[in-house]
Amino acid sequence: MYELISVGKDTFYIDCPAKMGVYRISDTEAILIDSGSDKDAAKKALKHFDAQGWTLRAVINTHSHADHIGGNHLLQQRTGCPIYGSAAEGCTVKHPILEPTLLYGGYPFRELRNKFLMAQPTESFSVMDEQGMVCGERVLPEGMELMRLPGHAMDMIGVKTPDDVWFMADCVSSAEILAKYHIGFIYDVGEYLATLARVENMEAALFVPSHTQPVSRMAELVKLNRDKVMEIGEVILAICKEPTAFEEILARLFTHYNLAMDFNQYVLVGSTVRSYLSWLSEEGRLSAAIDDNRMIWNAL
Repeated sequence: MYELISVGKDTFYIDCPAKMGVYRISDTEAILIDSGSDKDAAKKALKHFDAQGWTLRAVINTHSHADHIGGNHLLQQRTGCPIYGSAAEGCTVKHPILEPTLLYGGYPFRELRNKFLMAQPTESFSVMDEQGMVCGERVLPEGMELMRLPGHAMDMIGVKTPDDVWFMADCVSSAEILAKYHIGFIYDVGEYLATLARVENMEAALFVPSHTQPVSRMAELVKLNRDKVMEIGEVILAICKEPTAFEEILARLFTHYNLAMDFNQYVLVGSTVRSYLSWLSEEGRLSAAIDDNRMIWNAL
């Protein structure tokens, strides 16, 4: 765990639960793509940089979930490095309370204000557009590219290095994760499916998703993830053959997939199920109504 793995002439990743990408700009400088889940992950990344004789030039955050930005605070404290990312994700990077707030739908109670859902704040964050520009100035090395990958998060991005290696963030999950957890976090199901379609037939030397092993083609992982989304949609529709309130839908999904509920899973899966309900409603397959002061959902 936390080994530095070479996947190109100047491209590496640090093998950990949420992979950190590394691109070597020169013999003395490198860029980090995501910063791991916490300060310990950041310290391990810095050990690799020190061992290689690299200075940390910058961090690019693919999105603002805590397991991808948890090391920002320590890295910035120790190196003063700039941290870049997309505009919408930057709000949460700077104000991490927004992540559990979004998931819960209100001010999060104490048990939700934990490092799994809420990183330490990043004091200095610069919004970077898809051309790698900040305030009209290019900040990425020539040959690095960005691509929007919304769905899992509001404005997630992928990052390509000049070695033709794409770091794909959380746009797909592994077969093992899907089999174990089934309902992976999705902010916008429609956008998530559109992103899957966008990356399905991409060509590159290598793709590095954050939570599974690198692959030379995305098509197989895309199919697994798309099939799971469609399966969950059908399970929800089956539950809603009779008018059903959200809490009952959620409980029955946990039972159906034999999931263990805790506070974190309640908000992560619960937020995702609400996104499924919105998607199915917009697809014309589900309707919402108020009955006896409860919101209920009914399959059409």
